[in-house]
Amino acid sequence: MTQEKVRLHRGLRDVYIDRTQSSFIDGKIGKLLYRGYNIDDLAENASFEETIYLLLYSKLPTQSELDAFDADLKANRALPEAIVEIIRLTKDAHPMDVLRTAISATAAYDPDVADNSHEANLRKGVRLTAMAPTIVAAHAQIRNGKDPVEPDLELNHAGNFLYMLFGERPDPRDAALIDKDFVLHAEHGVNASSFGARVAASTQADLHCAVTTGIAVLKGPAHGGAAEEVMKMALEIGNEENAGPYVRNLVEHGGRVMGFGHRVYRAVDPRSVHLRDDARELGERKGQPKWFSILQEVIEIMQPYSRRGICQNVDFFSGAIYYLLDIPDDLFISIFAMGRIPGWTVQVMEQFENNILLRPRLEYTGPMDLEYVKMGDRD
Repeated sequence: MTQEKVRLHRGLRDVYIDRTQSSFIDGKIGKLLYRGYNIDDLAENASFEETIYLLLYSKLPTQSELDAFDADLKANRALPEAIVEIIRLTKDAHPMDVLRTAISATAAYDPDVADNSHEANLRKGVRLTAMAPTIVAAHAQIRNGKDPVEPDLELNHAGNFLYMLFGERPDPRDAALIDKDFVLHAEHGVNASSFGARVAASTQADLHCAVTTGIAVLKGPAHGGAAEEVMKMALEIGNEENAGPYVRNLVEHGGRVMGFGHRVYRAVDPRSVHLRDDARELGERKGQPKWFSILQEVIEIMQPYSRRGICQNVDFFSGAIYYLLDIPDDLFISIFAMGRIPGWTVQVMEQFENNILLRPRLEYTGPMDLEYVKMGDRD
């Protein structure tokens, strides 16, 4: 029997699976839009709360709408005591494993869990977005032998996260950096984790299942781990003078320079531009300017590769910012996840609107029609 000739699209590269109104990416010129609004404008002007509203409701809020939405987010920050107990029981696990487990467990306490209507998913998306920082910060406290810090309802989403993480009110400038980081990570099309969330939703699984899937996929180092790896690279380089030999040796031996390259962008990731000056200013403010100098030197050395579409991505400077804010390196991916929950929510809602089971195929290349040999007759 002759097998059907198929055309493979390994990794589903450049395969369009559906239509979207949530975000637009032009990888050739490095352009990103959320609901039609340029990330350049949003990163410099919009709060994360405003960005969440834009993604969920397809429009920028008025002041009264934003105030009501912010109040709703704040009202959903607290965790059921049973979820805190789950965090205690899993405290020795990786933060992403704890976040995944706790987010999944919140389904047991959500009155809308089985309702896949648009309105119910909006409510669930707000709850999950609000609770994720509380989960991450509670785990950070518990694994250090402390009790979780209760949310501060006077602080915005980003500021409250830093407050719960460290137990003291953050410098407003530090909170603004995390706020911008959340904005930059909020939505990015059908990347691996969003695709995973859509696959779950295509089976008519609920939002909690889909977001749990997104978190699980994001944990993989090929997707969410670059920020941590970039900072590890900077620490290994140690000083600006070592950057050249380090990078050249890495490239010559087939290694990958972390924070460079992207499956979609063939130009500089527009999100990385908005963290560059922040990383420099934060380094100077913290008395540690060398990390920015090292990263800037790496960019200079990698410049020839930009002609081949290998440019810095959003993770290149974010790792340095987290490091300078004294955030533990194993929390870097969790920060990405906290920012992306609104994006996963929107992707899931879009999947539900015109749902079809996502079921790609594999080309079989193994043997055909083998004869079954009974156990007693086998050599």
